[in-house]
Order: sequence, then C-alpha cells, then structure tokens
Amino acid sequence: MTTDYDRLDTWVDGNFGDEVRFLQELVRVPTDTPPGDNAPHAERTAALLATFGFDAEQHVVPDRDVKDHGLTSITNLIVRRRYGPGRTIALNAHGDVVPPGEGWTHDPYGGEIVDGKLYGRAAAVSKSDFATYTFAVRALESLGVSLAGSVELIFTYDEEFGGELGPGRLLERGLTTPDFLLAAGFSYQVVTAHNGCLQLEVTVHGKMAHAAVPDTGIDALQGAVAILNALYEQNRRYREITSQVPGITHPYLNVGRIEGGTNTNVVPGKVMLRLDRRMIPEEDPARVEADVRHVITTVAARIGGIRVDIKRLLLANAWKPDAGNAPLVQALQRHGEAVFGEPIPTSGTPLYTDVRLFGARGIPAAIYGAGPRTVLESNAKRADEHILLEDLRRATKVVARTLLDLLTP
Repeated sequence: MTTDYDRLDTWVDGNFGDEVRFLQELVRVPTDTPPGDNAPHAERTAALLATFGFDAEQHVVPDRDVKDHGLTSITNLIVRRRYGPGRTIALNAHGDVVPPGEGWTHDPYGGEIVDGKLYGRAAAVSKSDFATYTFAVRALESLGVSLAGSVELIFTYDEEFGGELGPGRLLERGLTTPDFLLAAGFSYQVVTAHNGCLQLEVTVHGKMAHAAVPDTGIDALQGAVAILNALYEQNRRYREITSQVPGITHPYLNVGRIEGGTNTNVVPGKVMLRLDRRMIPEEDPARVEADVRHVITTVAARIGGIRVDIKRLLLANAWKPDAGNAPLVQALQRHGEAVFGEPIPTSGTPLYTDVRLFGARGIPAAIYGAGPRTVLESNAKRADEHILLEDLRRATKVVARTLLDLLTP
C-alpha cells in the first residue's frame, strides 16, 4: 500500500532536478562575509521562491545597524505557510559565509556538478538547506492533505558575525515565535547542543623606537609573545575539563589573527591579536571571560612599560540539551533511519550556531539538514566546498516526512 511517506518521497524524486537548479542559483550569488553585502542574495532568493508561489517577507536591517556590525547590507526573509490551528515549525538556514580563499579547483560561485557533487561556497553550509527546507515544504503541500499548524521558512544573513541581526533581530521584534525550530545541519546526526564562543581583541601597547637603539623603546611584540605563551599554556590545561555532552570534548582557545609593527627597522609600538575561546555547555560564560582576562592582565603586569586593552568582540552562549525537542528529534531520527538505512544518532557539536538564540527564548530546537558526516568532509570554510546531491535528496525526504508527522491533525 502506498503511504503518504511514499508519496512525499516520490514528489522529491520527481522534482529533484528543480531543487538542484534552485541551489545552483543560490550559490551563484556571492554572500562573502566580510564584506557582508547580502541583501542582493535575499532579493534573488525571494524572486526564486515567488516562482513556487511562496511570498517572502523581506525584513531589511537598517544601514546604521549593519555597518555598526562591520557588514554592508542584510535583508532577512520569512515565508509563512499557514494550514490551520496548531503548532508552528520554523526552518532556519543562513546564507552568509566566509570568503572563498585560495586553492579552489572549481568556480566557488559556479554551482558546478561533478561526480554527483555540487561545488561552491556555501553549497554545504548552508545554502543547501535553503533548498532542503523549501522543497520539503513543497513536497508536504503536494499531498493535499489536511494539516494542523504552520511552517515558517526563515533565511538569515549574519551567522558568521553572531546572528544578532538575523534570528536575533527577528526574535526580538516578535516576527517569529515558533513552537519548534529546525536549523541547517548535516544528514547523519541530529545535533541537540553546541558550544559557546567568546571572542576578544587584545591590543598590546609599547613604545616605538629605532631598531638601532631598541633600548629607547618598549617592544609590544615581546609583550604579546609572553601573553600568547600564557594563553597557549591555558589552552593545554583546558584538556583536563571534559563535557558530558556526546560530540563535545573540552574547551579550547585559538588565536586567529595578529597584527602589529610599522616596519622592519622599528621596534613595534603596538600589536593586536584576536582570540576565540570555545566554551562547553557546562561552563559559565562570565567566569570564562573573567579567567581569560585575568591571564592576559597578569602577564602584562609583569612586563615593565606595556599596557593592554581588551575588547569583547562576541559572546555567544552555548546551546544546552532540552528534552522539549523530543517530538522533533525522534521524528528526524525515525525517518532518517528509514531513508538513509542506518541509525541517525543525536550529539552535540563544537561549533556555535544561531540556534542558541532560539534556545535562549525557550524554543525547542534541533539541527538537521543536507550534508556529510563531518564538517571536514564537506570542505566547509575551505576550498572546493561541496554537497553530495544524494544527501540533499534524502535529507529533503527526511524533513518532509518530519513536517508531516508534526503537522498531522
């Protein structure tokens, strides 16, 4: 006997060529962040959605707010599909992504398909789930059955800079208040928790001098090296702290950017470094920040003549496990196993995402979408990022089936 699940699968298979072309069009509009000029992508996405009969509300973020965050333009999208009284399921994916960088063998904006893989920046993270979620909703509506509740497609554009102008802004203004949230992810696990992140900018001030008479200056770089050594020693100690959430190991710290000095023959008078401290769900963010600041200022106080300024760039809280998401998680696991032919476990992830913003408002959530078993396999944030088209096809079926379960009267 043919079931509604079978009919969903058949619709996805029959319209998969359109889904792939939809994703190619999304990849071909750059959303490199920085510079973060992402309104054109939102406009293109809205135009493509309109061809399916989906009216996308365009929520423009004011230029002043965008530029205060170091970006150029942001327009967030919400598509509301109302079927009747009942729960609202929101599906959120972000369109912004880091610049391509070097080493590509395929056009990062070409959407080229080779050996069953679609290549392009954001093809995997997370423009693929613009397609997954859109076509899952279209498949659901193709059944023509009675449904109870609503679906919201929420496409946002500042995840790389913390999400406050994307989901954060929509939530703050009451533009979305879902009962469940599904956010962009990969196909072989359902993520139910993630790390937090603290980012600090540390500026070490010394005194410039001619390299021929270095004793007349104070070397800010030497001060920065001492601070770096202390931070790296602290990072080694973090291995002794372990998380109880599967998929998350221990806290860690990375210094990702260093700038300083004026010329080879000048004692550096100022050095700036930026650090990223990942926090496991069990940690207290305020305590973490205080400890990192203490390490830096303690070292600086031991070095004569230098001064440090510490500026917080980002504080993203961890997203902690929540039993309230059980109906969503269990449906994803059940249909994931049926479609992929293997168990789909739950786990945490060391990444941080916009989901924390929904979790902070008590909205049960899960992370699931189209993609491989690991971030590394997809080349996300590296050259030749890609999505396996078969993962896209099957994830669309899983999400469509899950929506049917949650919205069936």
